[in-house]
Order: sequence, then structure tokens, then C-alpha cells
Amino acid sequence: MKIFVLSRNPSLYSTSALVNAAEARGHEVRVIDYLRCYMNITAHKPKIFIEGEELTADAVIPRIGASHTFYGNAVVRQFEMMGVFTVNDSVAIARSRDKLRSMQLLARKGVGLPITGFAHSTDATSELIKMCGGAPLVIKLLEGTQGVGVVLAETTNAAESVIDAFKGLRADILVQEFIKEAKGADIRCIVVDGKVVAAMKRQAAEGEFRSNLHRGGTAERVKITPEERSVAIRAAKIMGLNFAGVDLLRSNHGPVVMEVNSSPGLEGIEKSSGKPVADMVIDFIEKAAVKRPKPPKPTDK
Repeated sequence: MKIFVLSRNPSLYSTSALVNAAEARGHEVRVIDYLRCYMNITAHKPKIFIEGEELTADAVIPRIGASHTFYGNAVVRQFEMMGVFTVNDSVAIARSRDKLRSMQLLARKGVGLPITGFAHSTDATSELIKMCGGAPLVIKLLEGTQGVGVVLAETTNAAESVIDAFKGLRADILVQEFIKEAKGADIRCIVVDGKVVAAMKRQAAEGEFRSNLHRGGTAERVKITPEERSVAIRAAKIMGLNFAGVDLLRSNHGPVVMEVNSSPGLEGIEKSSGKPVADMVIDFIEKAAVKRPKPPKPTDK
């Protein structure tokens, strides 16, 4: 098969791991910088190019950065229009990248979440704080990623100040209850094709409440419960993702979903769990691309 990995940086661990796994299975694989692509959008024969070369492939693995979701997702959508198989489709990527939308979708399906509030007006600040159980509270920018734009407000006054400051900057935020019993740890489950294939526990660095590995957190292999496994699988399915990282917190009322990531990093999970996640993604592509019906051929009739 001819496989494209849509990534801006070929040297990233996740990108190179997918490339190596595909090549080891005998596939032709290439890393494409999606921001350098340009598209011919037409009903009859949509095309996509890079530096004058028309791109064709059997499958695409999107690794779209959060700061380039709009254009990156447009590239994924163009490949879909061309009949190319994509590991995660453009609708699922957009759905998961919108924190508010994803929370609402998960809540509608009964998936456990931290108590979460959202408001536009600063007049609602005090009610928002009460709704989420009072301080301490976690305040998140909707556009944040890798722990950036996430603040722990330990007092009501601090929460009011942070919320009002973000609102003054016209930033959209979520306010969530702080799951104290998680003790700065979360569970990252990797879901591929409706199965949890690997899991790790991420522990925040001392003095930090965010467990992201990019912020100094550590990772170790963890055994998840049947309930945690079920929640992770359901969350990925609700988002429509074939390949996802589902972040859970262990609360006093069971596992709650913090986030569903459409481009989960592979370095931490592969090293801590010992599982070849990249190889599992390529295995999924091989099976799914064969089962997938071919698009109808154009006709002159």
C-alpha cells in the first residue's frame, strides 16, 4: 500500500514510529507536510498537490497539530473526497478538537465527566463557580493543548480573577471541578479499532497538577479496570475516532473523561506500556482498507 503520514515534522517520535512500522510491513510510506499542500476543489475530480506534484495514496494517517486544525482538516477532507482511506476522518477530528462540543456529545451519551460549566458573560462568573462545586477549580482555554491554557484556581477569589481575565481577553473557557482524589494522575488509554491496546498512568511532577509528559510528568504501565476500558472505548466511538487517546481520571464516583485526542503521542505510551502501538495502527489500516468498498467509477452515461 501507499501510505501518507500527514505531519509537519518527520523527526517526531510518533511520525517516525508510524513510518518505521509501515515500512517494516512492506508498505511505501511518505511524510507529507499538510500546510504545504494545495487543493483543486471540484466535483468531478478533486486533486491535491505539493510543489507541483499530484498526490495519490491508498491511506492517510492524519497527525494534525492543534494550532493548524482548520487547514489540516481541510487536507484530510480533500483526501476523503478523492476516495482515500483516512485513519480518522475529518468530522471526527473536528469533533474531538472542539472541547465544548466533545464534552456535550459525551454527556449526551451518559459518559462520566467532571462537573463542567461554560458561560459567555462575566455576570455569570459566581454562578459558574457554584455550579462546579466551588474552589478549587480547573479553568481551561478551549483552544489549549498539552496542558497549555489550564489553570488551577485554589480559592474563589482566584477563580473569579482568572475567569474574568480570560473573558476580558475574549477567550472561551471551560470551568471544571477539581478531582482532588486523582492526586495529580490520569490514565491515558490508546484505542485502536474499538479496542484499548495500551494504557499508561501519567503522574504530574511535584508541585504541578497537570500530568502531561510535556510538562514534566512521568509515565508508567497501568492495569485498567473493566469499567475504565469500557468508558475509553465508548468515548472514542462517540467521537467517531478509529485511533484515539482517551484521558481518564479516577474519581470517587468512577472514571471520568477529561479529553479525547485524535492525534495521541506514541513515545510515552510505547515506552511505558511496551506495546507497539504504531504497528497496531498499520495493522488496522491493512484490515480496514481491504474491507472498505471502493468508490464508484465515473460513468459517461
